Amino acid sequence: MANGVLYLIPVPLSEDAAPKSFTPFLIDTINSLDEYIVENEKTARKFLKQAGLKIPQSALIIHDYGKHAREKSDSSKFFSGLKRGKDVGLMSEAGCPGVADPGADIVAEAHKLGIKVVPLVGPSSILLALMASGFSGQKFAFHGYLPIDKNERSKKIKELENQSMREKQTQIFIETPFRNNQLLEDIIKTCKPATGLCIACNVTSGEEYIRTRTVAEWKKHKEDYHKKPAIFLLYV
Repeated sequence: MANGVLYLIPVPLSEDAAPKSFTPFLIDTINSLDEYIVENEKTARKFLKQAGLKIPQSALIIHDYGKHAREKSDSSKFFSGLKRGKDVGLMSEAGCPGVADPGADIVAEAHKLGIKVVPLVGPSSILLALMASGFSGQKFAFHGYLPIDKNERSKKIKELENQSMREKQTQIFIETPFRNNQLLEDIIKTCKPATGLCIACNVTSGEEYIRTRTVAEWKKHKEDYHKKPAIFLLYV
């Protein structure tokens, strides 16, 4: 028996962004599936309802691959349906599965098992921020979270600035939302005045804010990003 297909299904980045996040093919796909591997079951069920799921939610098989679930369970059960020929959906809590997301481990295992992987079109805050920044989209790197230690973080910011200058590469990173303001302060203190900084906040939501300025200009236009999901981009 042939394996099923693992569909990578993007999830809206914010509660009010659902209509702009769905494609007809995505809606058709979720209505052909009754089994999912998800990072957050509550988020997944809400998304499926918003997207127009016609299958009763009670009929769905949902496997949780969130952090605590991964620590406690055997991931082999995630693939039993796929091995029997069933198509299965994979969903992150928000955005694209496998991109800055533990779903990458599921995808890697699927490849090892010879399971076909099909990514669907949908929102990625990282790429949307890059698109809107005005920085180089020809060469860029995503670094995830920077060090928590203040000295180590400042050192890393300087390394990224120097790397951008040498290679003309856009440097992209994130922070836990409640530390956004501290990160901005460190960038302003560490980087050269002419270095470009873009902050993309609440991407795709009604409160979306995306602004590119030099570090010197950011010193004059400090705003409050506390507890707001944000992407930071540096370019020299």
